[in-house]
This record gives sequence, C-alpha cells and structure tokens, in this order.
Amino acid sequence: MSLRQVPGRVAAGAFTLHAGIEKLGASPEHAAGVHGMAAGTYPFLADVPPERFVRALAVGEIVLGGALLAPFVSSRAAGTALTAFGAGLLGLYARTPGMRKEGSVWPAPQGIGLSKDVWLLAIGAGLALDGNGDRASRDR
Repeated sequence: MSLRQVPGRVAAGAFTLHAGIEKLGASPEHAAGVHGMAAGTYPFLADVPPERFVRALAVGEIVLGGALLAPFVSSRAAGTALTAFGAGLLGLYARTPGMRKEGSVWPAPQGIGLSKDVWLLAIGAGLALDGNGDRASRDR
C-alpha cells in the first residue's frame, strides 16, 4: 500500500465498518425497510428473510471495512471489493423510483444519501486501478 492510498482507504474503510456495526443491531422494522429497498432493485433478494439479509449485509460491510483498513490486504483486492459494493449501492440509486430527478441522473432530495455512494465507487476504482502503487517508481 502506498502512502497516497491511505486517505481513501481510511475514509471508505472506517465509514463502511461503522455502517456494518450499526446494522448488527437493526430493529425488525429497519431490517424490513433495508430489505424491501434492496429486493425492489435486486429481485433475487426477495426470498431472503429481512433479518438474515441485513445481518449478511452487516457482516459484509464489516469485512469490507476491515479489509480496507488492514494494511496487509492489497489495494487491488480491497479496491475491487469496494468497487463492486459501490456499484451495488449505485444500482439502488439508479433503479429505485424517486431517487433521481425526472429524466436526469441527478438526485432528487430523497436520493442524495444514495447518490453520495459514488465516492465509494470512485475510491474503489482508484485503488483497484492503482494496485499497490506505481511499481515503476518503486523499482527506480
């Protein structure tokens, strides 16, 4: 991991880890809401019970956040995982009615929270593309 990757890994990792820890204690109502939104966008999730879905999501976020914060996990691996996660979140934004202004990619007021997940996708893509730093510079 190069020094230039640390700010993005720490920001995305801490945020994602915290989100996962918060979801571990989700109420049944909250679990149903999160599950309903996810199943509306990704229909294959409809058969998963809401509590199981939110628990799996929480564990996934904790693992992803931990991987981003762990210096021994390669930036390419952590970035690829974060890119996939960010793309899934942006899928919710793109496919959930009412999140975007009519006929636009820009968020409606209720979509601002999800639209901001573009930064997770961008950090992940940057880490995945950068890998473990510029090898040519290190080899000099």
